[in-house]
Amino acid sequence: DVQLQASGGGLVQPGGSLRLSCAASGFTFDDYAIGWFRQAPGKEREGVSCIRANGGSTYYADSVKGRFTISRDNSKNTVYLQMNSLKPEDTAVYFCARPRSSHSSRVCSIANIKGYGMDYWGKGTLVTVSS
Repeated sequence: DVQLQASGGGLVQPGGSLRLSCAASGFTFDDYAIGWFRQAPGKEREGVSCIRANGGSTYYADSVKGRFTISRDNSKNTVYLQMNSLKPEDTAVYFCARPRSSHSSRVCSIANIKGYGMDYWGKGTLVTVSS
């Protein structure tokens, strides 16, 4: 079975850092791009970042560009999201997701970035930025 498990969330003060991990199993990890998404209470889900299957290219939402860094270790079937200079508006549940098998499953296509190209979603991890 395909499984994605996000971890690493917690409570952090504004300006602080956290590193989220997304551990994957049940599929050939390096055949798929992986995306990070977040959803804050009362808000729509937002695509935060995405990394191509081979790690060769990345995408960041404007709201996190310059503060967040996505990376992957295909030997460990894990994608990371390093979050620096955190702001209260970063407070949300963060999810990782995998695209459905298609001609665009290796890349951060528009569909994958926006989420409607994804077919497997992990349980989220809560990030709270507050003093």
